[in-house]
Amino acid sequence: MNIYVSGSMAYDRIMDFPGKFSDHILPGKIHILNVCFTVNGMVEKFGGTAGNIAYSLSLLKEKPVILATIGKDYESYFRWLKKKKISIKGLKIIQGEFTAGAYITTDKSDNQITGFNPGAMKHQSNYKFSSVDPEDSIVLIAPGNLQDMIEYAGACKKKGINYICDPGQSLTAWGKKALIEWIKGSMMLISNDYELEMIMNRTGIGKKGLLKLTKIIITTLGEKGSLISTSKSDISVRAAKVFGVVDPTGAGDAYRAGLLKGLAIGKDIRSAAKIGAVAATYAIEKYGTQEHQYTYQDFVKRYRSNFGEM
Repeated sequence: MNIYVSGSMAYDRIMDFPGKFSDHILPGKIHILNVCFTVNGMVEKFGGTAGNIAYSLSLLKEKPVILATIGKDYESYFRWLKKKKISIKGLKIIQGEFTAGAYITTDKSDNQITGFNPGAMKHQSNYKFSSVDPEDSIVLIAPGNLQDMIEYAGACKKKGINYICDPGQSLTAWGKKALIEWIKGSMMLISNDYELEMIMNRTGIGKKGLLKLTKIIITTLGEKGSLISTSKSDISVRAAKVFGVVDPTGAGDAYRAGLLKGLAIGKDIRSAAKIGAVAATYAIEKYGTQEHQYTYQDFVKRYRSNFGEM
């Protein structure tokens, strides 16, 4: 099956502040805040929703096509993608912008101050689905350029391509009517429990009503696993065992990659969610969203130790 992942490409630039922010911020002067934190250094990691999902899919022996924009500083990311044998044909280079970047400073108490530059993500990637086989393709629409998210869903509906809505951190940008229309006709809506509450608040539609717009709702619940909801039933899928929690960032993207893998190889939705649960564990065990590695044989072995035969 052909897998297309629409979303963002980003560099995560992570800085470590050796003190506490609270020691340098005067509560009575927040209205004229002017602070400078000297950090120990900076580490650059590859990130972005589409990049993260495609990376885990490559570990699972899939060949996803990323639909996103990337900036004039694309070369190091392209080298990484080529090394991992991930296609760059769906990526559009925006020469006048930098790649989207998150600048994250963390203090000794694990408090974070983050600045995000959307950069190239402000522009559409404008991928055309004219040559896509609707019978053998699936599209995941993850947070990225909002107009792309809207138009890709429209293109999928027009061609009869199955697509998954994954609104995530884009939710604050959606209007009620646009969000309803986007979900309507999708094969699945996936979010965490907090995001699902936001979706229901923004649309004014409860969960039962949303299941009239889409066939399946998957709600990820962190260490409690995930919940698969249809108009007929709810199915709980427990989390897989983690060998040491290092950084939960990126676990959701890895879960989505595992879910897509399951659907691509013809598994039922419960089995696909279990594959997602196992994929998430590897991301949790490493610092960074594209730092985990495993062979497919190792993955199958871990799956079996959690859920039995794959």
